[in-house]
Amino acid sequence: MAIVKADAYGHGLAGVAAALAGTVGAFAVACPEEAETAASAAATTPHPCPPIYLLSPSLPEEISEVTARGWIPAVSSLAEINAFSKAADRLQRIQPVNLVIDTGMGRIGALPEHAAPLLEAIHHNPCLRLDSVSSHFPSADEDREFTLQQAAAFRQSVQHWRRSFGHFRIHLANSAGLTDYPHPPGEMARTGLLLYGISPIPACQHLVQPVLQWSARISLVRDLPAGHGISYGRAFVTPHPMRIATITAGYGDGYPRHASGKGACVLIHGQRCPILGRITMDQIMVDVSHLNSPPTAGDAAVLLGTDGHTTITATELAALADTIPWHLLTGITPRTTRIFLEA
Repeated sequence: MAIVKADAYGHGLAGVAAALAGTVGAFAVACPEEAETAASAAATTPHPCPPIYLLSPSLPEEISEVTARGWIPAVSSLAEINAFSKAADRLQRIQPVNLVIDTGMGRIGALPEHAAPLLEAIHHNPCLRLDSVSSHFPSADEDREFTLQQAAAFRQSVQHWRRSFGHFRIHLANSAGLTDYPHPPGEMARTGLLLYGISPIPACQHLVQPVLQWSARISLVRDLPAGHGISYGRAFVTPHPMRIATITAGYGDGYPRHASGKGACVLIHGQRCPILGRITMDQIMVDVSHLNSPPTAGDAAVLLGTDGHTTITATELAALADTIPWHLLTGITPRTTRIFLEA
């Protein structure tokens, strides 16, 4: 299951869905608007659109559309089950549903001890079909002991429920769960961050390659004297004459302002160039004094990715901004153009 919510983790939902339409078993999104984008993108390819799962609860006004389109909603309660049953009956169709079990995330889902009556309600409803039962790892990248216990308890419950209600699909593992834990055959995996070439388990990063490279252009190169302030608040003052390049990106494009003054760099001509002063909305200033070949306006500056033999990873930049790669990637704004290249 390819997780393409939040604009495919900032990569561009339409382009990613089109690229994956003939490759993956399912798409997963957060809301009907994203489901429609994924379905429309898949329709531009020669491949049929894979099933589309909604990972967030559907609002009351969304239930009719979800049912009419045949998307697979996440349900956690009898009220949701009944609402989808009524919509399916009205539309004279059978609606597949994914019953979510809360095994420790505390976000959505029925508690395991409340699952059997919900499964029975779905099983005996002629308008509904149990597509799958799922749960979610809250700390697979942090707490191995809890995660192993959580997975074992969930899978044991699944065996019991299958004896009572027949076979159904299950999905439990997220990217961290797929990377660093046993994954039994026959379980669908919800692959998010890992799909985009970033491992939530740092020790496994060598197994994948990031698909995103984020670049901006140099707009200006200037020589500044010693004692000259750079950016708002004069948080950085040149200790000696320096050559400064101004880059056409800032926090208005999603580059994290919280990385200011933390040692963040960009890559120019294959070398790291430190960011100076505070990151502004539209521009970043960097030190290029050390470059053997002085950059000029129009040259590329790599914000994330590889230039020559040097790489800046999303994990590195996120850590400098005191956040996580998921937050960094989904924060890249629409002002940044996405260009899709086939491998």
